[in-house]
Amino acid sequence: MSGRQLVLVRHGETEWSRTGRHTGRTDIALTELGQRQADALGLMLRGVRFATVLVSPLQRATETLGRASVNAARVRVLEELVEWDYGDYEGRTTAEIRRSVPDWTIWTAPVPGGESAAEVGRRADFAIATALDEGGNVAIFAHGHLLRALTARWLGLDVSAGRHFALGTATVSILGYERDTPVILGWNEACHRHDLDTSTAGTFGAAKT
Repeated sequence: MSGRQLVLVRHGETEWSRTGRHTGRTDIALTELGQRQADALGLMLRGVRFATVLVSPLQRATETLGRASVNAARVRVLEELVEWDYGDYEGRTTAEIRRSVPDWTIWTAPVPGGESAAEVGRRADFAIATALDEGGNVAIFAHGHLLRALTARWLGLDVSAGRHFALGTATVSILGYERDTPVILGWNEACHRHDLDTSTAGTFGAAKT
C-alpha cells in the first residue's frame, strides 16, 4: 500500500470560479482560459499512467478530464465527487454572505438548504475507499472544496481542516504514504503553461513520481 498515490486534479477556470462565486451543483462550463488550462494539464500529466480515473459528473470536471486526455485503464464517474452543496449560498461570494452572517466560512458555519461538513466528509470517505479499492494509482478530477475536504479526511482530520489547504483551479496535488502514514506528497501545483492564471497555485514538480 505504501506506493499507492491519489492524484487530485481541480478543474479549470469557470466564470464563477473567476469571480469567487460559490459553485456547487450549478453545472457551469469552463471559460476559454479554463479550456486552455485543461489542455495544459494534459501536458503536465503526460507519461503518467493511472489504473483508474474517478471524475465528478459536473461538466467543469468532465470537460477538464476530456481535454487533458489522461492515460488511464478506465474512467469512472462518481456522484460522490460533486462539489459541496451550498444551498441558499449558491452563486454568492463569501463577501456577500458575510454582509448578513459576519465571519461566515464554509468550513465552520451552517449552510442553509445545503450540506453540512459532516455530510461532505462522508462523501469524501466514500471516494477515498473507492479509490483504494482500485489497483494502482488513481486520479480524481473534481472541485475545490470537495478535494480539500477529501484531503483532510485522507490525513485523518476533520473536514474543517480543509480550510488550511488553498487550492487553485487547474492544479494537481498528490496524496500518498510515508511508510504506512497517509501524507501529502505534493500540493496545489499549477498547470504546465506559465502564461495561464492559476491563482494561489505553485509549480508542478512531482506528479510522475
